[in-house]
Amino acid sequence: MRIERSAKGPLEAAVPQSILDGLTDVAMPKLLNKRATSEYISAGSARVPVLRIRALVIGSGAAGLRAAVELKRRGVDVAIATQSAFGGTSACSGSDKQTLHTANSSDQGDNFQALARAIGAGGAMDEDTAYVEAVGSARALASLQYLGLPIPQDRLGGVLRYQTDHDEVGRATSCGPRTSRLMVQVLAREAMRLDIPVFNHTTAVRILVREGPQRRAAGVLALNPKQRSGHNPLGAMALLSDFLVLAAGGPGELYRDSVYPRNCFGSLGLALEAGVEAVNLTESQFGIGSSRAGFPWNLSGTYAQCMPHVYALDARGQEHHFLADHYRTTQELASNLFRKGYQWPFHATRMLDFGSSLFDLAVFREMRAGRKVFMDFNRNPLAVPGDSGFDLARLDPDVSAYLEKSGALLPTPIERLRKMNPLSIELYKRYKIDIAHGPLEFAMNNQHMNGGLAVDTWGRTNLAGCYAVGEAAGTHGVTRPGGAALNAGQVFGTRCAEHIASRGEGHFAADDLVPLVKRALEAIDGVLRDTSPLNIGLLKRQIQSRMSDHAGMICRAADVRSALAAARALNESIRKQGIAASGKASDPALALQWRHTALASEAVLAALDFYLARGGGSRGARAICDPGGDQVPRARSGPLEDYRFRSEREQDRAQQILVRMEGKGIAITTRPLRRLECRERAFFERNWPDFLTGAIYD
Repeated sequence: MRIERSAKGPLEAAVPQSILDGLTDVAMPKLLNKRATSEYISAGSARVPVLRIRALVIGSGAAGLRAAVELKRRGVDVAIATQSAFGGTSACSGSDKQTLHTANSSDQGDNFQALARAIGAGGAMDEDTAYVEAVGSARALASLQYLGLPIPQDRLGGVLRYQTDHDEVGRATSCGPRTSRLMVQVLAREAMRLDIPVFNHTTAVRILVREGPQRRAAGVLALNPKQRSGHNPLGAMALLSDFLVLAAGGPGELYRDSVYPRNCFGSLGLALEAGVEAVNLTESQFGIGSSRAGFPWNLSGTYAQCMPHVYALDARGQEHHFLADHYRTTQELASNLFRKGYQWPFHATRMLDFGSSLFDLAVFREMRAGRKVFMDFNRNPLAVPGDSGFDLARLDPDVSAYLEKSGALLPTPIERLRKMNPLSIELYKRYKIDIAHGPLEFAMNNQHMNGGLAVDTWGRTNLAGCYAVGEAAGTHGVTRPGGAALNAGQVFGTRCAEHIASRGEGHFAADDLVPLVKRALEAIDGVLRDTSPLNIGLLKRQIQSRMSDHAGMICRAADVRSALAAARALNESIRKQGIAASGKASDPALALQWRHTALASEAVLAALDFYLARGGGSRGARAICDPGGDQVPRARSGPLEDYRFRSEREQDRAQQILVRMEGKGIAITTRPLRRLECRERAFFERNWPDFLTGAIYD
């Protein structure tokens, strides 16, 4: 191993290329052959294959794989259905989701209650859910280490940690930019070892629901192009189950300006259609990242902390040092660029006092002006006019201290980046982008939905037998510390498996569910119409433009109201005219996914309109701009009155907004947060019988 001397002098080991390769080129295991079936349902002229299973997991990301593995370990017959194995956000994206949380570290004075308070600090998060995620974090981390996840440690076995967004304690840890993919890898290997069948290229398009005194999920109708035949032109499959776990991620196609991998639709619209209730759909995350046109990736962490030069290009190729129009000094500009690394998500209050989200607003304004924005890792930030140039000796104390501890007080951004995180450079090289030799284009993107399907502390939705985990579940509240999303998926993947395994009900999948399948096929046929003027491309353009332009990080009540009216009109048109799908084998499923995205779009806009109409203010991902607002960000040139915004109201932090489909419309209600019950301390002899008898699951 080569030994190098850093700028400060101590000997340090350079990381060999083979190690960098192993942490960026993360190969996935070969999938097991899906389970064969000899049962078929005849519906009209169609002959549809049927699979009956105790538990069905929709999605093959980190949360879905965790649920499947934990179910199989508990003796539950389980299968996975996935649109594209290893093609979702866990396996393909990078963000603050790279991190997991450690707890009970005495050097930070941490404990589970303190961690729970940090997880729910942004408001609109149930206290019991936050505590469940805190307590489960240590178990989730340890079990991933047991499966082979290379969590970094010191010489004595302590987990190495760092500070991330919305976490001032420093609870996060990371294996590098591919941490979430490495999680998928080790969980997939375990799933294959346990012989869990995976139905790949199988898209769930309708949840089957048994009606009655208690509505209950009975599986899904799915489409698989390889099942297409003269007797089954859509490639339909009936996957009947006693329990359904939705783990297909978030609605990644909602926004045009997005860092989600392509074709990540999630299951929000699918679930809303089945009457599943959603929560906190007003809450998302937006931040800087490279474009979907190339390699989509969030530019958090060391990409910002190395402090590259940021500039814009106009249509004539003229370079604009636009950050100098916003920050007052070179030191202020560089220091807030650094802080974007651990304050990555946009937050309205950080636009004030020349904070780190003024950077986001500046980028947003350049994009609205039609200019492209770039990072140049070979140039230090240029000086603010009238001030002296960039100088490592002239940075804010928190920035200087971090760089000194990292040994990264080096002359250029690329040297600082290579010192702090060489994997970040290697990652872009894998996609033929060499940030060591050329600038990197980036934009303000949608990255994560903090809302989703409403669940209890076991992951149960309001539809009996249906659970939601990962980004499909709306457990995150307004803000969350970086890494809490991955942690939540691991915790609730385990929790829902424990709950399902504890159930003693009969096997509903053995019942005669032919009528459900026939009705589902009829409903799908009613949507797919070759003569419809509505096609996939039209829906995509309308939905994504509407969401990015009117429901992004900068919102205005009148724009949201107008966008909601247009979204309602689009869904009414779909109900009347259907959607045209072309001759490609995958297009029927894609058309139905865009229909679900249209429903999700209306639901998000309806929740946002409801919140704004009641006087809701700026929080989390969005600045609610209002001429009568009480806050206004300032730039070097003076107040930015166009972006005057309302402050968040304290009472809104103590409740959640619930959304559900009712007929052709959307019903919206609110409820107070569930509080953590701490009336009496648990006592071993008194509480152990509840665990032994399964009373804890009731």
